[in-house]
Amino acid sequence: HHRRFINHMHRTSNKNKCSQFQFVSIFPNATAIDRLYPQPYQNHLATMTDDTQKETSAAESHDIALTPFTLIRYVLSIGMLIFSIIIVGALMFTGNTRVATETNPWVSLIVCILAIVWLTMIEGQQASLVGLPPVDPDLYKDSHPITYKNAALAFKGDNLDRYLMGRQFMVLLIVFVINQCSSPLDPKVDVLGLPDGVKFVFLDIGLAMIVFTCILGQLTTQVNASHMMIDYVNNYFAIFTLYTCFAVEFSGIMHSSYLIQNILSAASGKPIISNEPPKEGFTFAFFWGRVLMSLAILGFCLAVTLVALLNGQTSVAVKYPAIPPELAVVLLFVFMSIVGMLEGMQIAFFAVAKLPASERGTSFFGRKTCELLFKGNGQNLPGFMIGRQLTVVCSFFLVGSFTSLTIEPGTGENIFGVSDSAQSFLNWGFQGAVITTILASISWQLAASAYPIAFLNLPFTYILLVIALFLEWTGLCSGAWVLARIQKSVTGMQYDEVYIGTPEERMANNHADKAMTTAQDVGHLAGGGFAGHLAGSHDALDGPIQSRDAIDEAA
Repeated sequence: HHRRFINHMHRTSNKNKCSQFQFVSIFPNATAIDRLYPQPYQNHLATMTDDTQKETSAAESHDIALTPFTLIRYVLSIGMLIFSIIIVGALMFTGNTRVATETNPWVSLIVCILAIVWLTMIEGQQASLVGLPPVDPDLYKDSHPITYKNAALAFKGDNLDRYLMGRQFMVLLIVFVINQCSSPLDPKVDVLGLPDGVKFVFLDIGLAMIVFTCILGQLTTQVNASHMMIDYVNNYFAIFTLYTCFAVEFSGIMHSSYLIQNILSAASGKPIISNEPPKEGFTFAFFWGRVLMSLAILGFCLAVTLVALLNGQTSVAVKYPAIPPELAVVLLFVFMSIVGMLEGMQIAFFAVAKLPASERGTSFFGRKTCELLFKGNGQNLPGFMIGRQLTVVCSFFLVGSFTSLTIEPGTGENIFGVSDSAQSFLNWGFQGAVITTILASISWQLAASAYPIAFLNLPFTYILLVIALFLEWTGLCSGAWVLARIQKSVTGMQYDEVYIGTPEERMANNHADKAMTTAQDVGHLAGGGFAGHLAGSHDALDGPIQSRDAIDEAA
């Protein structure tokens, strides 16, 4: 600070000789300040000043314009979140959830909290690991050694694909666990004396679970991790999660997805770009052996679910007794198709965003979709991502009701005559996580990576885009930005540009990002919208701020 004062006095002295005299009378020469404050200390002060300026500049570039409408949405969303947490907590302590019934309410509460915490890492880690590949790792190797270790593991060979495959199943599995902890078994049980209509909307349909899962477990962490990739995974919890996802993929449960990947590649004529040599010998046999095992597991899970639905032995028959078994089967595939469409749409939208406007849509609905998606300042693209999150999680919870069985072990009604212990396991409905991950998530993402324009041209794409934008407009999840700001303050995370600069600064300093092409996405799980984000730049998940054109002009 003294050095800055001296510089200020020097500048002033050029305009006023008296100022120069005053300056000399205080500090005869620069050596005086050097004696008072050694050079290392002065350098430290300068570094602190530069770091503070970087942090302030980065924060300002991501700040959200707080309009009255935005503030109202924040308040209402946080209120909805608090009410949702209270009502679900009260439900648990009535003993009316599966986990609470088979253990006790405290176990149900603790398991639900731990599931949400782990979900935050899984979702945030995806944003980091999908966004960091173009960045030179030497830029953060010394400052963030654990992040560097995460990146070294994830970016070796085709490990990123393996991570994303395992992560997709982990997300479904955790959402199904949350469903078992917080979804009512008997819709008639009283909760806080609430009217039946309120209980039906918030508990039976699951709006309460959807709100707190989206806000606490997904959007809050995505908002921060998409701009703080380096800080977010600089911990051993991230390393543990990474290895867990690798282990899930290695188990082979999801390997039938690789068969779908190869079929789509052959059908589209677009080769799958791999960073590893072709599989041979034992590696080849072990890989395809797991594919066959995965197909067998998938077939068994489908058979169990369909037979239970047709026999009225799932939770949906208890929650919604008016739905006949045949219609329940149809609705299961409808909800899975909605999930699939939304998973594919995010891949297709970010793929065509890289194309010229004239090449984005080749049909009436394709053009309508692109006009709506990219109109104005392009804010509808992030709006879709938020509305999509709500719709997907809602579908996950509904699918969970269709796949959770209600067969009492030991009554002689065990499905396919399995043992009582096996029946108890099937009653939890985790077979639904396998079905949904392969048939309603991964397959559609792979299809969209091979045929992005075809996805745009579907009329259902336009309809679902409108629905997603409406859900985002309601502001149900707006509270995520409030919680994201709190999380950032508490954890001390900084924006990526504080550490590695913006993409333009990296280019100027001979550390330009690696070029990533759309051809590299074919046959791969591209990680949704995070693959389109450059570390240290403004992003859709910043929320409703100024237009993209204004940002570019400011840059």
